Amino acid sequence: MDGFAEAMLERVRVAREAVAAAGRAGDAYALAVACDELDDALRIARANGVEADLPEDEGGGAESGG
Repeated sequence: MDGFAEAMLERVRVAREAVAAAGRAGDAYALAVACDELDDALRIARANGVEADLPEDEGGGAESGG
C-alpha cells in the first residue's frame, strides 16, 4: 500500500471516530461536520481507487483481502 492510500485510510478512520464521538455526545453540529468530513474522505478515496468503505473491523482489513 502506498503512502497516499495509507493517509486516506487514516483520514477515513479518524472521521469515523469523530462521527461516533459526536453521536455519543449528542452534538448535532459536530455530527454534521464529522459526517461531511467522512463523506469527503470516502469520496476522495474512491476517486483514487482506495477501498475505504468498510471499517477494518467489519471486513475492510487485510484478512479479507480488502
